[in-house]
Amino acid sequence: MPIFQLGKDLVFPNPKLAEDGILAIGGDLCPERLLLAYTNGIFPWYNKGEPIIWHAPNPRFVLYPSKFKMSKSLKSLYNKGKYKITFNQDFESVIKNCQQVDREFQEDTWITNDMFKAYCQLHKLGFAKSVEVYNKDHKLVGGLYGVHIGDVFFGESMFHLESNTSKLAFAYLIQHVKPAIIDCQVHTEHLESLGGEHISLAAFQAELDKNMKLK
Repeated sequence: MPIFQLGKDLVFPNPKLAEDGILAIGGDLCPERLLLAYTNGIFPWYNKGEPIIWHAPNPRFVLYPSKFKMSKSLKSLYNKGKYKITFNQDFESVIKNCQQVDREFQEDTWITNDMFKAYCQLHKLGFAKSVEVYNKDHKLVGGLYGVHIGDVFFGESMFHLESNTSKLAFAYLIQHVKPAIIDCQVHTEHLESLGGEHISLAAFQAELDKNMKLK
């Protein structure tokens, strides 16, 4: 089955039609299209120089906050108050760090300049949000960002410059933002260690219908 080519119209094919998780290519990253995508369980993910690629993987990797696995060492670090953790206070710095921090087995970032601008625009509209972790020297050393609609947090990326600071950001998200479900998109061992699990695309879309209302 050919991959759907998007045009100017704000429309997506049914996510169930995705082939190996890929649903469509093309279109743009305007706020209206991004919000339409997320509310239907679709997200953009592509590399520099490629057309925009829209994904709807089946199964979907998610984390239910009630199943979050907080290790004793992480809980101790969280409770010590060694780091200052804030919510949605410096979105641009968080996404910039996610874009620039070197990652093992990854030659380039998928957060292109167009993606950077698009999510900063979503942030200004109140839909993209961040968690920031600062050390005692007031330096940003960890964090995460994603799209927050209703009671669903669609995780996009996280970073750490000091050990476990991205995990601290994740724990803060669960403890203070309290989403009903966190979309992790695709499996990673790191997220699995925190309690992430696979659910079917149909089950994921049912979660969206139950927990997400566009405010």
